[in-house]
Amino acid sequence: MADPRFTPPASPVAAFFDLDKTIIASSSALAFSKPLLSRGLINRRAALKSAYAQLVFSLSGADASKTERMRAEISALCRGWDVEQVRAIVAETLHDVVDPLVYAEAAELIAEHREKGHDVIVLSATGEEVVSPIAEMLGATHSVGTRMQIVDGRYSGEVDFYCYGENKAVAAKRLAAERGYDLADCAAYTDSSTDIPLLEVVGSPHVVNPDRLLRRLAAERGWPVLAFTHPVPLRTRLVGPALAVGIGVGAVAAGATWYGLAKRRKSKP
Repeated sequence: MADPRFTPPASPVAAFFDLDKTIIASSSALAFSKPLLSRGLINRRAALKSAYAQLVFSLSGADASKTERMRAEISALCRGWDVEQVRAIVAETLHDVVDPLVYAEAAELIAEHREKGHDVIVLSATGEEVVSPIAEMLGATHSVGTRMQIVDGRYSGEVDFYCYGENKAVAAKRLAAERGYDLADCAAYTDSSTDIPLLEVVGSPHVVNPDRLLRRLAAERGWPVLAFTHPVPLRTRLVGPALAVGIGVGAVAAGATWYGLAKRRKSKP
């Protein structure tokens, strides 16, 4: 017979965070294009194409056909590129490019969740070679990014898992099954209506600087709407030991930049 005085331990709790325009104040594609162009690491056409694709994506929304088109374009761009080169370039550019774009409100919110003992998980359509170091710098518990197929240390051009739209909800459910989260106790934060499936699977959905469709849905469903307005370099503030270093990020739409950079570096003697 169970002891009535025994209180079973509570299930672990997770907070899921989107990346672009939720943790940082801009598109990572736009953030990376200018410095890489100025240093001669990508050509103007690649930079403009990356920025334009991200702009169109953000303004017009992302239906299934646009999502598939973007994924196909990324696959073609990265085919044959060296994975370790990509990781090295990401490590070199994390701080200077995006550190000043991190929302102070996002960093503080992440710190609050960690202080409560919650796991913090970054879910992003960005490639996992970029998402993983970002999550580590933020003090996040885990991250899931888009996973490209790797053959003999190079990208084959195939996408094993596209962490976008419905697949973010899929990732959250998988993590819940693996780590024992009760999603009804978990929270999620995002700016984009493409992440509605993720918001719908957690008990505490929050929208951050939402697009028009998400703002309307939030009003209908009574979801909290947060305004993040103060991007401040992480290195200028201390909101917790895990957040005392900078942050960097790249978007899937910025594949032309960081993959192009890796290819360019590889070709140098």
